[in-house]
Amino acid sequence: MARPDLDMGRIPAQSVEAIMAGFGVGPGGLSLPEVQARLERLGENNISHSRGKPLALRFLDQFTHLMAVLLWAGGGIAFAARLPQLGVSIWLVNIINGAFGFWMEYKAEKAMKALLRLMPESVTVMRDGIVMKVGSAGIVPGDVVILAEGDRVPADGRVIEEYRLRVDQSTLTGESIPASKTAAIVENKGIDAANLVFAGTTVSAGEAKALIFATGMDTLFGRIAGEAQAVREEPSPLQQELRRVTRSVTFIALGVGLVFFLLAALFVGVRPAESFIFALGMIVAFVPEGLLPTVTLSLAMGVRRMAANNALIKRLSSVETLGCATVICTDKTGTLTENEMTVVSLWTPGRQRHVTGTGFSASGQIEHMDDAARLALQAGCLCNTATLTPKPLGDPTEIALLVAAAKAGLDPNAFRSRFRKLHEIPFESERKRMSVIIEEDGLKTAYVKGAPDSILALSSRLSRSGDMEPMSATARDEIIAANDTYARAGYRVLALARRELPRSFTLPDNPDLLPQETVETDLDFLGLAAMLDPPRPGVLEAVDCCHAAGIRIIMITGDNPLTAESIARRLDILRGPQAVIVSGSDLERMDDQSLSDRLRGDVVFARVSPEIKLRIVETLQQHGEVVAMTGDGVNDAPALKRADIGVAMGRSGTDAAKEAADMILADDNFASIVRAIEEGRAVFVNIKKFITYIFTSNIPEAIPFFLFVMSLGRIPLALGIMLILAVDLGTDMLPAIALGAEPAEPGIMKVPPRDRRERLITPALLRRSFLFLGLIQGMACMAVFYYYYWTNGYAGQWLDLPSEGPVYASATALTFAAVVVTQIGNLFVQRAGSRSVFRIPLGGNRLLWPSIATELAVMILVIHVPFLQGIFGTAPFAARDWIVLAVLIPLLPLADELRKCVLRKRSQNKRAMS
Repeated sequence: MARPDLDMGRIPAQSVEAIMAGFGVGPGGLSLPEVQARLERLGENNISHSRGKPLALRFLDQFTHLMAVLLWAGGGIAFAARLPQLGVSIWLVNIINGAFGFWMEYKAEKAMKALLRLMPESVTVMRDGIVMKVGSAGIVPGDVVILAEGDRVPADGRVIEEYRLRVDQSTLTGESIPASKTAAIVENKGIDAANLVFAGTTVSAGEAKALIFATGMDTLFGRIAGEAQAVREEPSPLQQELRRVTRSVTFIALGVGLVFFLLAALFVGVRPAESFIFALGMIVAFVPEGLLPTVTLSLAMGVRRMAANNALIKRLSSVETLGCATVICTDKTGTLTENEMTVVSLWTPGRQRHVTGTGFSASGQIEHMDDAARLALQAGCLCNTATLTPKPLGDPTEIALLVAAAKAGLDPNAFRSRFRKLHEIPFESERKRMSVIIEEDGLKTAYVKGAPDSILALSSRLSRSGDMEPMSATARDEIIAANDTYARAGYRVLALARRELPRSFTLPDNPDLLPQETVETDLDFLGLAAMLDPPRPGVLEAVDCCHAAGIRIIMITGDNPLTAESIARRLDILRGPQAVIVSGSDLERMDDQSLSDRLRGDVVFARVSPEIKLRIVETLQQHGEVVAMTGDGVNDAPALKRADIGVAMGRSGTDAAKEAADMILADDNFASIVRAIEEGRAVFVNIKKFITYIFTSNIPEAIPFFLFVMSLGRIPLALGIMLILAVDLGTDMLPAIALGAEPAEPGIMKVPPRDRRERLITPALLRRSFLFLGLIQGMACMAVFYYYYWTNGYAGQWLDLPSEGPVYASATALTFAAVVVTQIGNLFVQRAGSRSVFRIPLGGNRLLWPSIATELAVMILVIHVPFLQGIFGTAPFAARDWIVLAVLIPLLPLADELRKCVLRKRSQNKRAMS
């Protein structure tokens, strides 16, 4: 919370004294009683989260959707018809489905909450004149916090003292270069104010004291988090499709049930109560009770596989949405690249040297080392505030210079220990350089590094082969040409220089009063260090995979346009010559139509602030694109939440970004997004496989009721309702789950993304399930039903067979077993997909064989355990009948192979004719 009587917009323009007086703060900070009073009045320094729907209502949602209501009603009818075992079974199905779905969503949400650490755990503050550590939640407006290198800023504050303070504000601005801060009065406001620090940012260098003026949701971090929470969350394509499927299947089942109720009541002449049972049997046969838990389990297994590949999914439905992705909008730094600047080339007048190795590892070498290169590297070591040990810490470009020196055999720590650092003139964006004054053996030397044009303008000599010579016009052109070559290649270039100060040079008592122009002049130009942020391992292959899969990549970066284009081409994101590079300033001037036109082709956005990402996402979605958007900063949160798939960085991402995202990358790697998309595509294909598998068995479940009604009751029911439930929830469930665990088919990333409007249940799927595979399976099962009667005293008899007694019980048991074994063959049919069933490996899915063993075990228990025989109405059959069942297993695979052969022949004939 912020102090309400203070004008926040005027804070940067007020003096330190005025600010402290306005907040009632003395030199020793707030008193402890005052802290407690403000804490009670203004609240803790926490980011509140959108509460969403209460847990109890979300739990009830699992039991009140259309399919659940249908099952509740079906169970009630069973109880009314005095079939309590049936009613209990149907209601138990509902309870298991709902509880399981809720538990999986709850587990995913809890896992993500564990990832969200909203503020640093402790903060150093001054209270009652004593420096102490306190929990970040206890910070209040008026607190004086003490910041040091590596600290995370706990709340928004006004700098009141600082020493060489630089703050990494990339979480708010997207700009990777740390911002220099001052305690002086400035005219700029907001994020551009150089005397303000903001919650969620990190101190890159220096130290400071800051007076906190806003905490919690009143910080810039908090306001953006609030905006993100206000963005409406749209249902995923899978959620929408499952709702449609549920409605369709429910209405079909109700319609079929009503027809059979009327047929049974009007034509067969059974009592209304019995007609209800027959109608209920048809409804149970057509409602895939195991569909929802199987979908949930399939998604959960996809989540686990993605987690193994560093992609953590918050919502189960997001797994499938990834498979629809048509565009990936991605940051560069840390996602496509390592975020570890690397010196790749060192240039001194007359010679260019290649530097091997990548990242912050000192493994590598510099070719053609000589005195000139050594001088340049020494300057890079001394004009530097970073450290390599115990771990790299500081500005990435400065770390890169230290690593380059180490590759040349120079130990940065040991080398710097020989010198005494007298003074530092920090980097400023206006000067575009920094300087240090070093003393050794009484001699003072200034070392300077910065933008090449800035350094070159101040240089009067240059180092060639270690010797100094006057800076001529030719030499100046030579340096400019080398810099331009590096810039066109997309490298970041730093110039290195020095100046031996005269013996008469002395520092004033207050070194900060030293005029910089007395040091940064008459320089010896030493060389250029060309750097790049190397691509992450696997990124080039991932980009190629995206191109093959028809997925566009749009790079959005805070780098300058020249560097952005170079990196996009180096990574093969841009391929054509017509690519457009749009800068942030250009984008701000564009109307919506112009932006829409730009987004239809290859485009890279450079010098773009995170706020612009939301506009890009919304425009792409208006084109019908399914957008995956990466982000790590607070300002990325609204765009992450608006995107179809928001992808936050697990290592570098802010808590606001993680909360807004659907997926968190544990390794911050672009390649992990592509692997997740492949998994998402596989999940959708697998869901269609097990829907086909489940629907196929609906026909042998429905045919007995159809024949019973059509024969006016003269053909006994080959399967009772309890046996149908045994198939749907007993024997079919684990094989369906095994199909959900199938690995991605070869070539799945070589086809364009599916249209998000593509249905899970298509006419082709229904024809194959019901009219081909299901019909064959249904006829085979009825053939087995008659086979048992004909081999047990009723040879050749079609009608008026006994509908009770041991023969009937064994016949229904054998029919139930026939459904189970033909479903084993169907399992391999669905695994094969469009491939030949004879070409798919028998391994590769660890759930396959255990699921087959389990369904066979359930089948044997239902048939042979006396207690279950009483519930399901079954009885054992002869050993010879198992041979008949074994013959049925390859029935569906052979039939489907014949179908594929006909389709291939037809396709070949069409190609021949064309």
